[in-house]
Order: sequence, then structure tokens, then C-alpha cells
Amino acid sequence: TTLPMALRQAGYRAIHMGKAHFGALDTPGADPLNLGFDVNIAGHAAGGPGSYLGTQNFSGAWRGADRVWDVPGLEHYHGQDIFLTEALTLEANRLVAEAVRDRVPFFLYMAHYAVHVPFAEDKRYYQKYRDAGLDHTEAMYAGLVEGMDKSLGDILDNLERLGVADNTVVLFMSDNGGLSAHGRSGAPHTHNAPLSSGKGSAHEGGIRVPMLARWPGVTKPAAVCARYLIIEDFFLTILEMAGVKAAKTVQPIDGLSFVPLLRQAAGRDDRPLFWHYPNNWGPKGPGIGASSAIRLGDWKLIYYHADRRYELFNISEDLSETRNLAADQPRRVADLAAHLRDFLERVAAQMPLDKPAGKPVPLPGA
Repeated sequence: TTLPMALRQAGYRAIHMGKAHFGALDTPGADPLNLGFDVNIAGHAAGGPGSYLGTQNFSGAWRGADRVWDVPGLEHYHGQDIFLTEALTLEANRLVAEAVRDRVPFFLYMAHYAVHVPFAEDKRYYQKYRDAGLDHTEAMYAGLVEGMDKSLGDILDNLERLGVADNTVVLFMSDNGGLSAHGRSGAPHTHNAPLSSGKGSAHEGGIRVPMLARWPGVTKPAAVCARYLIIEDFFLTILEMAGVKAAKTVQPIDGLSFVPLLRQAAGRDDRPLFWHYPNNWGPKGPGIGASSAIRLGDWKLIYYHADRRYELFNISEDLSETRNLAADQPRRVADLAAHLRDFLERVAAQMPLDKPAGKPVPLPGA
């Protein structure tokens, strides 16, 4: 049972806008309409855009890319001098206005293709960043970021015009850390400093992401919460915000609602968070590679599948993960590895194959 399915059961109109990348090509999961959304614009199997430019029909034909990269559902803007981020924003605001007109509560899942490769010049912002001294690549990247910022502002302005801003929750987050291993200018793995590494890494630069919440009457402007969350928490949180008390699901639900944290509840980080990535992403770098990880309180343990190596960091004291304490604290490594192993066994996590041995990589702590 997906989040939009549960919200539809409660009477919400579920709108998908932008990047999906939920399922592989030619599988049911590639189409957001099969996952509970009422409307889908621009979402399909691809994880990046063919092009950001309406003059190129948002297609990858300009770079000889397969048609699978062509962004669907925006044919109205083909041939127009419009950037993809702006087109998605216009469509999102239109569909939200329709829901308000129809007096239907709405769930808008707005997933921009920005700031994914292939970068492009958004002429609204590009020259400003070139004049500020950024090179071509970083000026494009900065323009993508500012375009997304403007999009959020335009969506908030639309909610105000429609008279529903005070009754709408806005959550903003990123799906992973910023790109840093390739595709950017400058030294690799430095773009998210002081965090180590970036997208694809089990270091903080890959898994610690920005999040903002606007809940009129509940969240206080400029308030900061230092507690950690994980993406699984959004399911129960959004259902609680929507007043859905007993959603029927076919699967066990991971995560916890963070509504109490938005209400400024006190507490400490005493639950474990888990990451399991039994794949090779591609680029090499700090924290990148098939691994499993656990965060418990101040401590994080990473178990690398290829060489059975551990990294142990005290995140509260060493946010940049410069000091691997695994050799100095074997008892803590063993304790965290046991927690991690128990989780992986409980969810029947798949481990990669150790080809020379002809069997799966052993679990941590084994």
C-alpha cells in the first residue's frame, strides 16, 4: 500500500509531478498511476531528464540519448522557450487550483528533475553566476538550485492566492546528498563540505539531506530540530497530518511519525536507523560502495561488503567523518554490528555474492 493509495482512501486527490524513477522500464512501477496517483505529469522510469529545455522538447535526442529519457506529459510546452523546472511548476499550480476549485483535499508530490544531470543553462540565472566567478558547470548547477527555489516560492504564492495556505502543510527535502563524485567542477567529494563525500556514499554527504517543514499554526518560523529522521518516517507523518488514523496496508510499516517533533516535543536520538545498499553505484570515493550502515545516537557504523571492513564515527564530535574509530573501540563495533545484523536478518536483506567463494557476503558481526 503506497502513500498516495492511503491518502486516496481518505478522499485526497493525489498528484504526481516531475521525476518518478519508482520502477524499471516496462514494469508496472514505472507509471505513478499504478502506484495510487490520480494524475501523473512527467513521471516515468527514467531518473533524469532528456533535456531541461522546452525548445528541445525535453528530449535527449540532442545528445543522441534513447527516447526513454524523454520527459512525458509536457507536450503542451514543446518548442517553447521554457525551462523544465518552470513548466513543472506551472502544471503543479494548475492542478492544485483545480483541486481547490473542486473542493477536494490534495496531496502534491512535487519531484523536480533539477538538479540532476545533464545540466543545462537556465538563462534566468546562468549569467548571474558566471559574473560571480563560477565556471560553466557550476553556474549551470547554481541556476538549477535557484530555479527550484523560485519554484517553491511560486507554489507558496499560489497557495496564498487560492486561500488555502493556512490549511496546507509543505515539506521540502532531498532524496540524497548532493552530487560530488562526478559531473561537477572542482575536487571530487568536496561539494558538500563539511560533510564527507556525496550522492552514493554512506558517509554523511550521501545520506544527510536538507529538510524544511511549514505547518501553519504548528511549526514555528526559523525553529530548528536537531533530532534525526529517515525517509520511512514520512509515511506515518503525512497520514497523521492528513487525519488518517488507521490506513489499511498490505505491508508492515517502517518508520515513526515525526509530528511530535514538529510540535517541539523533547527527546533524544535513541532509535537505530539503518541503510542497506548491496550494489556498486559506479564512482569511487569515501563511503561509496556496497555497504550496510547503522546510526544509533551519536554513533554510526558502516560495514563494507567487498572487504568486510568497518568504519566507526562519532557524528556529534566528528561530523566530517575524519576519524575512523573502529580499531579503537572494538566493543562498540561489535555491539552496533550485532544490531545491524539483527535488522538485516529480520528483513531478509539480500547480500551481494562473493564470487570467489560462490556464496553471499557474510552479515556484519558474523
